[in-house]
Amino acid sequence: MIKTPAFVRGFFVSLRVFNAIFIVTFTIPINQSTSSVPMSISDKLKAFDPNGVGNTSNNIFGLPFDVSESRLVFIPATWDVTTSNDAGTADGPNTIFRNSFQIDLYDPMLPDAWKQGMAMEPEDPAIIRKNKNIRRQAERIIEYLESGNSIKSDDPMQAELARVNQACSDYMLHLETRCLQYLDNGQIPFIVGGDHSVSIGLIRAIAQRYDDFGVLQIDAHADMRNAYQGFSHSHASVMRQATEIKGVSRIVQAGIRELCDEELQFISRNHQMVKTFYGHDVHRRLFEGESWSQICSDIIEMLPGKVYISFDVDGLEPACCPGTGAPVPGGITFSQAIYLLEAAFRAGKHFIGADLVETGPGTIDGIVSSRLLYRMAGMVIKSKDTGL
Repeated sequence: MIKTPAFVRGFFVSLRVFNAIFIVTFTIPINQSTSSVPMSISDKLKAFDPNGVGNTSNNIFGLPFDVSESRLVFIPATWDVTTSNDAGTADGPNTIFRNSFQIDLYDPMLPDAWKQGMAMEPEDPAIIRKNKNIRRQAERIIEYLESGNSIKSDDPMQAELARVNQACSDYMLHLETRCLQYLDNGQIPFIVGGDHSVSIGLIRAIAQRYDDFGVLQIDAHADMRNAYQGFSHSHASVMRQATEIKGVSRIVQAGIRELCDEELQFISRNHQMVKTFYGHDVHRRLFEGESWSQICSDIIEMLPGKVYISFDVDGLEPACCPGTGAPVPGGITFSQAIYLLEAAFRAGKHFIGADLVETGPGTIDGIVSSRLLYRMAGMVIKSKDTGL
């Protein structure tokens, strides 16, 4: 493998989306080396002390790997345009990154997964600026609707909605294309959000490589609305969109505890494809003496062999994600979430992709999400290795 020359911080990959309002240039990091000859992964592993202080000049989790050489690459999706409650999840990737250096690398289930390489792309300032600009337009639409108005009778608002929808469509295309590039390179893309709408980019990319796979959605919300608030890529509509993707054969939802009549009816009409484990049913079973292990077995039984994990952190108890965009009481614990994922892994489910979304800007949010991300990434890497 040809390495980047010494003292060069990064190399640039340009991706142009031919749209009048969305053209961005993407930067991929390469760790700085103090040697005249670039170090191989094996050399980096020999020089790296996993028991030492987290080196903040390294990549995520303090690991010494470059994006170009890592088995798994985290793509920061700094996008929260359609957030309907509290904004701020666009800063989720940065919050996770900052808090990741305090993680001890030992994973009791998969202790060596990190040695294959994990790295995060740097956030792109152009995308951050674009998100802030389009978010302001989306906020005007949301405020207009929440005041009891109808966009259908307002031409200027319709035009603004069209601009927001186009920008969101362009960004999802960018994510899909970016993920396909990594897949073509034999690497594993992992989306880190950002609001839940960003998941669709990776799900679409995965669908071009796999057929007949399921989505395990851990979430407080069903996300089955049809273009909520008029946004074609709403965070509240992402799983509705996933049902329309060829290759997605089933969506299994765990922890759902807030939804509207429209979503309930959609789930009922599509009960063969969408299997929902509602939060109130899960807690009733726990209160009446059933074990979490049995409930997890029931969830896992609904999944096909190939599984994409979409983890919205608001599926957890709000104490674990106080800064998320739409926290809801009654979620599962961190340990219950990890147990569910590990149980699916042990049951032979092949994790073909994953995202972690809706992390808020707070310290607790970063501490919890960075550890979720690390454990999930290890399972995805090892699942790829086993070829289940």
